[in-house]
Amino acid sequence: MNISPIDNFELLFPDNSGFDKTDILFYSGKNDLCSLYLSAENKRNRLFVTDTNIAPLCTDFISHFTDENADNIKAPSIFKKGNDTLCILGAGEKYKTIENVLEIVRAALNSNFNRNCLFVAIGGGVLSDMTGFAASMFKRGVDVEFVPTTLLSDVDASIGGKTGCDFDSYKNMIGAFYPAKKIHIWSSFIQSLPQNEFISGLGEVVKTAFLFSPELTEILKTQKEKVMSRNEEVLQKIITICAKAKAKTVHEDFKEKGIRAYLNYGHTFGHALETVAGLGKISHGEAVAWGIGRALGLSLDKNLCSAEFANECKSILFDYGFCTDPLPQIIKDIPNATLALVSAMHKDKKNSGSCVKVILQKTGQSTFITEVQDNEIIEVLK
Repeated sequence: MNISPIDNFELLFPDNSGFDKTDILFYSGKNDLCSLYLSAENKRNRLFVTDTNIAPLCTDFISHFTDENADNIKAPSIFKKGNDTLCILGAGEKYKTIENVLEIVRAALNSNFNRNCLFVAIGGGVLSDMTGFAASMFKRGVDVEFVPTTLLSDVDASIGGKTGCDFDSYKNMIGAFYPAKKIHIWSSFIQSLPQNEFISGLGEVVKTAFLFSPELTEILKTQKEKVMSRNEEVLQKIITICAKAKAKTVHEDFKEKGIRAYLNYGHTFGHALETVAGLGKISHGEAVAWGIGRALGLSLDKNLCSAEFANECKSILFDYGFCTDPLPQIIKDIPNATLALVSAMHKDKKNSGSCVKVILQKTGQSTFITEVQDNEIIEVLK
């Protein structure tokens, strides 16, 4: 049986990017990977990559490859069936390493895949980043598709072609621009997310609202109960707004030479927090939300925004449970935490000189990039 999307749109890449487009397709109801990938005869080699947390959410699909109960698969495993290989990795940020990227490459190599093969990531941003990076390297580039299973990957991580992994405790330090051919989105996956992962995704939702969408900002302000109860209609609306906003930005600036850098709002502070706390100790979205609060503090200190605007934004962050303190509790006991944050910010990929580049806002949807001095950063961390 074939399944049909309830909505779809194309992310078109610039002519000089070397890429054509990404088809983004939305589906209703329970995820149906079997109908999507297994219902028709397939002659193409395919490598499906997922992790030990996601496997139990796709039991019918996993049972195509193995009789083993998906709930019992706790260690990284490889299964083969016909032209297809299933690679199950460990779950979480600590597995976002070059070693695991190479495990994906090795799985394809050991299965004797040719350049016409397809890689498919079924999971959150960690998996799509690593699988996309592996696809960019295997035989100098093979097709990749994503089935995002978290709110964060629905609204941000899977869209736009950024792939990679962490390296030496630094977030996303190596990687490539390599977009998926297709992204298949089921909002129903979000219903099974642990609360901390759902909140993490909301961090990127808030970022998108502040950057691009008064409509989404209004939803966050007036429909908190429906958002937090994971109302499917509201979630579908949120995901669609975010996906289309990111797609529009990526279309205009694929290689992040201009406005795409705005998508890093909150990320300079946030990535530094993830590094200092220890990768995986705080969720990405929570770190980004805290970073937005610090960026608002910088805008206020530099008289670039009004106190009313900063307080309105911080109120939304606070209402959804995000930390708005200068230093989060998770790093307060770390010696010289403030200086460690500043040091980590200097290693951010956006920097081109001795100063730290940050994204700031004057008002909603009025965003710019500027360089700041260390003493200015330290002030908003007090």
